[in-house]
Amino acid sequence: MEENPTKKHAIKLLSFDIDNTLINFHNYNSNFRKVWKMYKPQNDVLLTYNTGRLIDDVLNLIETKVLPEPDYIISGVGTHIYNFKTKSVVKEFNDVLDDGWNLAAVEDIISKINHPISEQPTKFQHSYKRSYFFYDATPNLIESVENDFSKANMDVNIVYSGDKFLDVLPKWANKGNALQWLIKQLQIHSNEVIVAGDSGNDSAMFDLKDVKGIVVSNAHEELYQYTKHRQVYHSEKEMGDGIIEGLVYYNVLPEKASVYTAVDHADDFYIQQELSHIATEDEDEKIALIKEGYTKAVEALKKNITPLGFSACSIKDNVAKGTDENYYSVWARDGAITVIGSLPLVHDKEIHDCQRKTLVTLLDHISRNGQIPSNVRIKDNIPDYSGVGGICSIDSGIWVVIAFYEYVNVTKDFEFLRKYIDDIKETMRWLGAHDSNNDALLEIPEAGDWTDLFGRSYNILYDEILWYRANVCFGRMLEMLGIYEQAGEYIRWSQVIKKEILQNFWPSTQQKLFQSVSFAEKQFTLGDTSYLIAQTTPFDFSWRCDTLGNILAFLHGTVDAEKAHQTFHFMLGVGVNDPYPVANVYPVVSPGDPDWRPYYTVNLLNLPNHYHNGGIWPFVGGFWVKFVNKLGFKEMAISELHKLALINKEGITDEWEFTEWAHGTTGKPMGKAYQAWSAAQYISACHDLKIIKK
Repeated sequence: MEENPTKKHAIKLLSFDIDNTLINFHNYNSNFRKVWKMYKPQNDVLLTYNTGRLIDDVLNLIETKVLPEPDYIISGVGTHIYNFKTKSVVKEFNDVLDDGWNLAAVEDIISKINHPISEQPTKFQHSYKRSYFFYDATPNLIESVENDFSKANMDVNIVYSGDKFLDVLPKWANKGNALQWLIKQLQIHSNEVIVAGDSGNDSAMFDLKDVKGIVVSNAHEELYQYTKHRQVYHSEKEMGDGIIEGLVYYNVLPEKASVYTAVDHADDFYIQQELSHIATEDEDEKIALIKEGYTKAVEALKKNITPLGFSACSIKDNVAKGTDENYYSVWARDGAITVIGSLPLVHDKEIHDCQRKTLVTLLDHISRNGQIPSNVRIKDNIPDYSGVGGICSIDSGIWVVIAFYEYVNVTKDFEFLRKYIDDIKETMRWLGAHDSNNDALLEIPEAGDWTDLFGRSYNILYDEILWYRANVCFGRMLEMLGIYEQAGEYIRWSQVIKKEILQNFWPSTQQKLFQSVSFAEKQFTLGDTSYLIAQTTPFDFSWRCDTLGNILAFLHGTVDAEKAHQTFHFMLGVGVNDPYPVANVYPVVSPGDPDWRPYYTVNLLNLPNHYHNGGIWPFVGGFWVKFVNKLGFKEMAISELHKLALINKEGITDEWEFTEWAHGTTGKPMGKAYQAWSAAQYISACHDLKIIKK
């Protein structure tokens, strides 16, 4: 297995823009200072601020504890270098800038420009920098300004950013040249440097040969365009959180730094009540059962190993009746979730081989138009491209894209990635074609995902969350292969998807209405919600809470910790985890409800509190445990994992059957025994809580 080419050299220096990169320009909000103080590297990684602000302004941000103390400050768009330890300006650098610089001549040329222009406040000016407001200048206009200086035999540096800021600097002054000068003095190579920014005046930093970069998700288009062929990490998060995410990616900060949350739960009654109850329980007894369950889960998982990959359930332990034969298949959705959940066991050769074979079986049966099969029958290796009732299964392909990324990210098998990257790209095209109106959200046919014969359609939360994640994953895979331009396009599109999800699925009376108001937007003004709603269409929407969709939204970074906490509070309050974790929807659909469908009575599957209509799904319970743990409630997550162990132990004919689902109110197990994804997600939850060490 090959080494990831993006992580070869040890990092010795960080060079970060400040405004809208490390902090929010308007309110100075940022987690960066707290996270850096908690997790900063023990080795000598130098922290440098590279900003348009002047030195005194930056020093004030440090003194007021907005930013942590750095080693160096490059200020004024590369016109001063300040050594923070010696508290002095590096004069040798200013000697370089004096060559050819004439402040009076600069002001004279600027005054003759035939376009509205005005000086920025005095605090942004100094002897090596003139800054102006220059709104909506075209590339041709900027070029003409450069020509004006050239005709006057003045070799200066023109920096235009944010469609409004114009800086005129000495010819050697910009963020990149100043950084280049500094690292040369420090005898640091550019491949040992990480730079980060959000706008055009940061672009020069990315010019350093072999430098590594972070482009935050709120970056301007101009920076995306400038860096699209360069080695950069496109963060999924904005500003300081995006920087933290990038530093975790480059191994400068540990993985746990990326899940830091500043949300205060002290006043949450439900949570405090739950924690008080948990404090009375015998933790040793809970851990003992959890560990027993882990051993049984590995045994159950291995019952599903077949020559083609993981079966949906143990073939040996389940008798097929008619259509039930489709359980004797490698299902794309089930198999992908099983691969993801079982990745902590990648060192187990038997399981590892089955993980790989599952992906190979599915990818080797991609249709001519890029569709991954819903399942591949194990007895004859024949694919089926539809789900129950011949309905297309949209989420199957999405899960496989996500699982393939997760597998490669753990195994570092980049040769495997190269072999199948074109196939995955075709799958992404096929999936993207389901966004028929180009609004970034997929249109899903009724019952076209994991909730078989459950009537939801059009824009479904669960599918849109997965679609967001698939775009991120595909972008990350392209990054692994050094295809940075395409990687950036997919990561950027994922951010559009995220914004559309929040706009469409988190109703609020505070949202600003457009001039042309849709039906859904009118309805949204009737109230606020504490969770992402289950679905929207051009004509109506469902206020139900899709448990799995909301859980995945936080685990995949579509919502922040504050929104996830509101959702957790709501789900605890309505008891989605009672008696076991967790019911897949709240509230259930009952006869007479506008969402009721006559076909819910087929095989009595989707009656209230049955199957997908409020049934308890242990594989979802595994994600739930990880959701609770990511919120910072380790004790509560352990308690929920213990309850998950209890339902997995509660078999139909024997103990520890890891059944498919259970009744939503009685908790009695139903469906097939030894379900692969139930076992795999239990295994994953145990590792997430570090109850079982890798």
